[in-house]
Amino acid sequence: MKLSKPRITPLTEAEWTEEQRKVLEPAHTEGQVYNVMGTFARHWAAWKKFGVWAFHVMGDTSTLDPRERELLILRIGWLCQAEYEWGQHVVFGKKAGLTDTEIERIKAGPDAPGWAPFDATLLRATDELHKDACISDTTWSALSQRYNTQQLMDVVFAVGQYNLVSMALNTFGVQLDKGVKGF
Repeated sequence: MKLSKPRITPLTEAEWTEEQRKVLEPAHTEGQVYNVMGTFARHWAAWKKFGVWAFHVMGDTSTLDPRERELLILRIGWLCQAEYEWGQHVVFGKKAGLTDTEIERIKAGPDAPGWAPFDATLLRATDELHKDACISDTTWSALSQRYNTQQLMDVVFAVGQYNLVSMALNTFGVQLDKGVKGF
């Protein structure tokens, strides 16, 4: 973790407003709300708007296959050294079909041996967005061989969303949730 303690602590259940309770209570996992949600809830007006977008990127309206989306998210989380993001999305990535070997290989990037060509292209797109804030023509062309316009857009949206989330998690000092491993 970049910070050993939170700069902004998650809201406790006792602090929730009635509106927050309606949103956060259903998100209880084993008696707790994810630290990211509790922390972001400290700026409730922003969280309500941010949450709509976040649920697009991670939800049913995203056009990306969950496994491919998790490749993007894990790679940007690794590049940003966002340990909370990494830990949570290792769990989500496994549920989406990523193997332990693939998850470990994400750290090495698109040129690591063993990647299927399209998986390497997704990781390369993430690296390019992180480094240059733009996907190169070569990588865009490779993505376009398989993805339609909305999927191409969702690649950028997923990486951009989780770049922002990674910055917030690192800066706010959001700590790992109970039972979630970091790097």
